[in-house]
Amino acid sequence: MIYFIEGKLIEKNPAYAIVETGGIGYFMHISLNTYSKLGELGTVCRLLTYMAIKSEAATPVGVTLYGFLSAEERDLYISLISVNGVGANTARLILSSLTTDEAISAIANGQVTIFERVKGIGSKTAQKIIIDLKSKYTKIAIQQDILSNVHNTNKEEALSGLVMLGFNKTIADKTLDKIIKSDSDIRSVEDLIKRALKIL
Repeated sequence: MIYFIEGKLIEKNPAYAIVETGGIGYFMHISLNTYSKLGELGTVCRLLTYMAIKSEAATPVGVTLYGFLSAEERDLYISLISVNGVGANTARLILSSLTTDEAISAIANGQVTIFERVKGIGSKTAQKIIIDLKSKYTKIAIQQDILSNVHNTNKEEALSGLVMLGFNKTIADKTLDKIIKSDSDIRSVEDLIKRALKIL
């Protein structure tokens, strides 16, 4: 299996991307979420992949590549296509209509209507997605909530520290938001303040 492809972004649109590496251009189907995060044409990108081998696939050898910018999106895609009644294109449509976090939250909280809003997803399929995947993604959703709370608490402490150092609260708050969005691995108050001081 091809795990990822890294190379120059040759072409992109909301449905697919072409990445060139080693003199070969790889055509990959992508979601709207991945498309929105891809860089400019000519830049280097890395797409995690899922390779589907089907006799009815459009390509002569029956191989279709799907590309994802995050491991979470790829894992969710693989989970979705494991549900009976959810095909490759339907799963991609779900990931184009919902963010990974929104889809995981909907599964964990049993929100059938969220999936019913996606074109081509009926009530039975929406229910099946939640029944089949709820146990797996409830744990993930809880972990995300815990991490989010940690981020919020640390951000508040970092903001308080920056204000005490004499920085404008509004500007410091916006700066911290940018830092957290650009690097979700920053978790400690100390790291947040150090990064903010380099910007402010």
